[in-house]
Amino acid sequence: MTTTAPPEPSFLRATFGGLPRPFWALWGGTLVNRLGTMVMPFTGVFLTQARGLSLAAAGLVMAVFGAGSLLSQLLAGVLADRIGRRATLAGGMVATAAALLALGYSTTLPAILASMLLLGLVVDAYRPASNALVADLVSPENRPRAFGLLFWAINLGYSIGMTAGGWLAEQDFLLLFWLDAVSCVIFAALVWRAVPETRPRGKPEAGGFGVVLRDRLMVAFTLVVLGNALVYSQTFTTLPMAMTERAGLTTGQFGTAMALNGVLIVIVQPLVSGWLGRRDAARTLATGLAIMGVGFALTAFVTSPTMLAATVAVWTAGEIVTAGIAGTILTALAPAHLRGRYAGLFGFAWSAAGMLAPLLGSVLLETAGQRALWFTVGGIGLASAAGMLALGPAIRRR
Repeated sequence: MTTTAPPEPSFLRATFGGLPRPFWALWGGTLVNRLGTMVMPFTGVFLTQARGLSLAAAGLVMAVFGAGSLLSQLLAGVLADRIGRRATLAGGMVATAAALLALGYSTTLPAILASMLLLGLVVDAYRPASNALVADLVSPENRPRAFGLLFWAINLGYSIGMTAGGWLAEQDFLLLFWLDAVSCVIFAALVWRAVPETRPRGKPEAGGFGVVLRDRLMVAFTLVVLGNALVYSQTFTTLPMAMTERAGLTTGQFGTAMALNGVLIVIVQPLVSGWLGRRDAARTLATGLAIMGVGFALTAFVTSPTMLAATVAVWTAGEIVTAGIAGTILTALAPAHLRGRYAGLFGFAWSAAGMLAPLLGSVLLETAGQRALWFTVGGIGLASAAGMLALGPAIRRR
């Protein structure tokens, strides 16, 4: 008697099937929220044009925001473990909506500073809770795909939101603040209604991050993440300045080349996420980091929009490879009752890079030139890849 092999799952089923309904509520809320993310990309324009602040005053405001963002991830990580994932995420989104509206209606520098500090504290407070929810809701074998789908939703929503935000900013800045705030409230409502609380039952562990910092493997992984974040953060800090002021590209040429990043992610990432998720996580992440490092190093030779587009394609390929894998490793390292705090330390690395990247990039660009800047950034990417390979055996044992 002959037997037939079961049919191969369709692309749609392989990409989107097998994930629990609460995950899709989280995914849908994330997409809506990113569609409405219109304020932050245009904050500098709002401060200088709509509120008439000097460049120095606008820089001070953004620094205050960065300080709040540093504290945000650590505080939200603790809250996700102490009061619950759902309450932290929904509460953070409602607080973000309030902070956005406060900023939109602020007209004096003290009020703007206070609003931006609050916004920095709450705007990304959802991230540790979201990471913990995915780990709690999704089986280990499906987590790479789930994190990849969230990454895809963020990029899809952000690219559309950026386009709409640029047009709306020309009409009335307050529209941006209201639409962004409404998207935050929708995200909070979706999570509150459709996502159960997943924090492990029992008395939550007291204290802060001491237990996480004693995990040497997690600390080492956080340093790798910091290196990755320092590299990627150049895309919205030093790269625009370097390409327009040193490489001679116009802002239109730069924007067109950078649009390739979003297009490639939206088209390619869903096609490969399932296959990448079945590979060894540490080696996959190391490969992606190395590709990103090479892509940014090649930026040293850019003299035309075509060359910039080619380098964008290279480091975007690395970004696609890493999508979802870092979150998968994070959930493997974290005990269930500490997932919020582990995710908070993970997010802290990204917040720290957001402050360090422009300092590193601008100093190197000014004092040493383009080649030194991009070779250094590429070197950080390759060093992060090497560090990830070195951590691989320990991560597999964990």
